Amino acid sequence: MRAKEDIVEMIPALRAYAWVLTRRHEDVDDLVQDTLVKAIDKFDQYQPGTNLRAWLMTIMRNTFLNDTKRSARMQTGAEDCISDSISVPATQEWTLRGHEMMDKVAELPDHYRETLILVVMLGESYETAARICDVEVGTVKSRVNRARRMLMAALEGNEPEGIEKPGSDR
Repeated sequence: MRAKEDIVEMIPALRAYAWVLTRRHEDVDDLVQDTLVKAIDKFDQYQPGTNLRAWLMTIMRNTFLNDTKRSARMQTGAEDCISDSISVPATQEWTLRGHEMMDKVAELPDHYRETLILVVMLGESYETAARICDVEVGTVKSRVNRARRMLMAALEGNEPEGIEKPGSDR
């Protein structure tokens, strides 16, 4: 079956989405592996002809959310972890700007950040992102628009105008 081979081709996109969800490079491979194990285990539930990438990303998102809820009580001092620090600072202007932008993306409320990454950075359609996030297409469009405005304002050092507080469109 071709879909099984297609799963291997999806790994880079899964790794990118795993980084968006976890925001910790050390957790990316674990989340991708958990997703692939679940996908292989439940492959008989995949409906051929449907969007395999959306199916895998939905599995990943649900796995991440379940793991987050399960481990919320066992959180240790991750802020003090030395492995999160960069040993050599970046010297190129584009690297610094890229880091600045990703830092601002990381500061967006979760639901805005997730839709922005899915649609803008990973190139998913609004419809696919809506399926992955389990919301209406209009909600995804609204969140992406607001996330773009929030990101631009943050990069310019301004407060975004006319944007509701997080959670207002949930």
